[in-house]
Amino acid sequence: MKEAQPPAISHNSTRSSYQPLRFLVIGAGSRGTSYARAVATTTVGVVHAVAEPHAYKRQDFGRNFIWGDTNKPQEGQEFQDWRDWLSWELTRRQKQQQQPPGVDGVFICTLDETHIEILKALTPLHLHILCEKPLALSLADCLTAYRLLGGQAPSSVFSIGHVLRYSPHNILLRKLLLEDHVIGDIVSLEHCEPVGWWHFAHSYVRGNWRRQTPAGDGSLLTKSCHDIDFILWLLCSPPPSCTTEHGEGSEEPHLPRSISSTGSLTQFRRVRKPIAAGAATNCLSCPAEPDCNYSSLKIYRDMHVAQSDFDWPVNIVCPDIEDVVRLATRSMSDGTDVKAAAKTAAESHLLRHLGEDYSRETMRDTEIAGRPWYGRCVYDSDNNVCDDQIVTITWDDEPSTSFSSASSASSPSLRTAKTATFHMIAPTEKQCERRGRIYGTQGEISYDSRTITVFSFTTRTSTTIEVPRQPEEEKSHGGGDYGLARSFVRAVDAVENAGWEVSRAQRHFVGCTLEEAVRSHAVVFAAEEARREEKVVRWKEWWEDKVRTI
Repeated sequence: MKEAQPPAISHNSTRSSYQPLRFLVIGAGSRGTSYARAVATTTVGVVHAVAEPHAYKRQDFGRNFIWGDTNKPQEGQEFQDWRDWLSWELTRRQKQQQQPPGVDGVFICTLDETHIEILKALTPLHLHILCEKPLALSLADCLTAYRLLGGQAPSSVFSIGHVLRYSPHNILLRKLLLEDHVIGDIVSLEHCEPVGWWHFAHSYVRGNWRRQTPAGDGSLLTKSCHDIDFILWLLCSPPPSCTTEHGEGSEEPHLPRSISSTGSLTQFRRVRKPIAAGAATNCLSCPAEPDCNYSSLKIYRDMHVAQSDFDWPVNIVCPDIEDVVRLATRSMSDGTDVKAAAKTAAESHLLRHLGEDYSRETMRDTEIAGRPWYGRCVYDSDNNVCDDQIVTITWDDEPSTSFSSASSASSPSLRTAKTATFHMIAPTEKQCERRGRIYGTQGEISYDSRTITVFSFTTRTSTTIEVPRQPEEEKSHGGGDYGLARSFVRAVDAVENAGWEVSRAQRHFVGCTLEEAVRSHAVVFAAEEARREEKVVRWKEWWEDKVRTI
């Protein structure tokens, strides 16, 4: 995807004069905070309002990005629930007044299962929307979102949180492959997401994403749908050279032939529970805790709080941990005492949360499923999502509908057959630092999250490129969060302040159509169906059948 400067104001702008772009963030957790920081520091937009049920998160977010430390929120800037904001916005529009102002766009950064409900409620407002991945938890809901958002003729800019498309590292990797053709035609791709041993336990055994959706889809959708999208972006979507200056695609995507998958929950099951743990179900009372790698005391207290680290994942276990620390140290002046008091208060607060547990005999399953349990034994939890999964996607030879730089009118380029494998694995040293290898007819490329190494068959030499990262973007998917937010805001700016057509701004800045976003989700659902039923999905037939029957 090409980087570009925000467009200049044109005579057919939809506004009489330039106005700052205003955005509402729904959900003030880690994703909402990451996007808000990107908007506030690297775009022409401003975060104008927040909707968040947790009081501390909402107020802290507002202080950081909206009204500051010394001011108070103005009307239309703070809401406990997105429904409250919607009611306020509808009333504001009925009054047909300019003050207080509304917003141009919305960032949906809530839990996965809420996305489709929010999209249904907001689409009649014709606001520009960036929705965190996944779009929805079923294919039917994804297709519903596609129709609601306008299908192939959307009236507003839409972005999905497939952040891997927007990191400088991955943008360069795609350029090397599809524009520079440094390894010739792609033959095969291997891509791995190492989730991280304790990260998987935190999010997918104890946390919010530990259970399959009603359709039976689990960690591949909630954790790795943007990895599948990344593979399709490299091997399915037309390269940038096939996009016209008006943002129109001149070539159809190279669609897969087949999709298969294997995977299971291998490690975090009762049969793997240490004998020494006995009947214990919580780390705070478990005799095996000192010898367990997944001890919640080791992960949250020893690895983080003891190091004065109160950020993620501690602030997920205790959302108000920073407020607890602030209150405990407010009246102190000596640096050593402040640090010790902060750790003491944080540890005490953490242990109260970790001590929370449940009994399957006394609590309904819906109550257990309704919240995370971060002190729970990882071998005696209610999780059921895969901790090890492999997806294989194949493509056939297919004539190209455009011409590459190496082709001529008498010899059209051929989109060649290829294979991609994706491996999501939980017990790894690296945490979400993707790695892979791509094999081509003229060489091969290996990559991790920081470097790209190209080996040429012709010269028999290797060249390694280190992709620089901005320090503030280090923890944001290699800059992908910032890249996505910037691209979305630039697209909104082009529409609202420069009079661009939505489809043109979508392709030029976002670089991903609504159709592409839905299709990459559909490939995830196809892979999960293949895994559950132990079959090979023939993509075109499967897709036609799903679209016809849903």
